Amino acid sequence: MTDGVGMTQNRKEIPLWCVWLLVIVIVAVDQCTKLLSTHYLELGIPRAVFTGFDLLLAYNDGAAFSFLYGAGGWQRWFLGGISVVISVVLIVWLWRLPKQQRLLAVALAFILGGALGNLYDRVTMGYVVDFISVYAGQWRFATFNVADAAISCGAALMGLDILLHGVRNG
Repeated sequence: MTDGVGMTQNRKEIPLWCVWLLVIVIVAVDQCTKLLSTHYLELGIPRAVFTGFDLLLAYNDGAAFSFLYGAGGWQRWFLGGISVVISVVLIVWLWRLPKQQRLLAVALAFILGGALGNLYDRVTMGYVVDFISVYAGQWRFATFNVADAAISCGAALMGLDILLHGVRNG
């Protein structure tokens, strides 16, 4: 890669296999933690870890913040279809992304890993397993899972990439 005046830039590249490995690790950790939570937790009964943090098993057949929760079952396939489309877009984006865009690649890997983790639940069970519960006093934030956290971290990293590098083609 040249800088426009014939000088080669010495920018580190991230191998594509590292990005795919990150996606696989996120899906694996997500699925393992969901399996453990369904095995060791009782539905709807919080298990205190420390003040402000509980493990609370919940099944969400809706989207984020329980949007479309209990909508009669059609949302399973609707939300699953949206997840498939988004996952395909992310895979193509990652495949075409210049290797020098390391931070964006990691951000997309986090989002893709989270999307695939929740998609697996939605397709195989009809709902997403949530078990992380954060609260302050009587106010309880939405219960979530590792996949949701990965998506949020990926979105934050994408925002950081935009702040650091601006919007780029690729």
